[in-house]
Amino acid sequence: MKHIAIVTDSTANIPPELAAEYDITVIPLNIHWGEDTYKDGVTLDTSTFYQMLQERKDFPQTSQPSIGDFITLFQDVAARHETDTILGVFISSPLSGTLASASQAKAELPDLNIELVDSRSISMGLGFQALTAARLAQEGAAVEEILKGVHHVRASTELLIALDTLEYLHRGGRIGGAQRLLGTVLNFKPLLTLENGKIEALGKARSRHKSLQMFVELAEERLAGRRPAELAIMHVEGNGDVDYLTEMVNERLQPKRLYTGQISPVLGTHGGPGAIAMAFYTNNGV
Repeated sequence: MKHIAIVTDSTANIPPELAAEYDITVIPLNIHWGEDTYKDGVTLDTSTFYQMLQERKDFPQTSQPSIGDFITLFQDVAARHETDTILGVFISSPLSGTLASASQAKAELPDLNIELVDSRSISMGLGFQALTAARLAQEGAAVEEILKGVHHVRASTELLIALDTLEYLHRGGRIGGAQRLLGTVLNFKPLLTLENGKIEALGKARSRHKSLQMFVELAEERLAGRRPAELAIMHVEGNGDVDYLTEMVNERLQPKRLYTGQISPVLGTHGGPGAIAMAFYTNNGV
């Protein structure tokens, strides 16, 4: 059976060792800071970026890969994998033009069979969909089977986000449904989620630890006694918070697989220092 190559973007936050294990190609988004342009996680690593974010007074901007970037990527992936079939899973289209760039590149490459999926998510909410596609591709599944698996994970994935402040989300123009929390979160920590691919407000907590406790309480409500098939905790330089949340998650949610990692610079531009996210999904109602 013909090999199917899997592509995603850098906002998936897939740990590098997993991307390598499942042969997932990652296209970076762009960060524009002053006169400099960086490739997300490639020419600007997370530690350097977050130090710059706290020290610099000017604010970075982000952008999707260009159509030309995608054309080059798709051609390179096809040649490297000796295939004409590529499946790409990308950041939520209401939050980024990445999928639009990929779609326009696809139109320029009629000799390739390129399937594109709008994840309607970010971070490991997207990453889990790309990992599902890659696992199924390695098992020899056909494109239709892979799409079915990805759509199942997309439908059952929950993403919870806690921020220290809405300032960065507001500056970056991605505030969406969290707008209603502006002016009400002084000394509170905003809690957000994604609904239909858009950022929406969940509420607010009085402290950092309380916001993480609310993560687990909300997850318990949504899981309704089921165990997550996979769960990821992604963060911006928040190791102490990660340890605290991981302990609660293992004790109360008992995911079958648990990952932790850093939120990429592009997402960190909008989340800011202290951002932490938790994504999870279930399999077959179990």
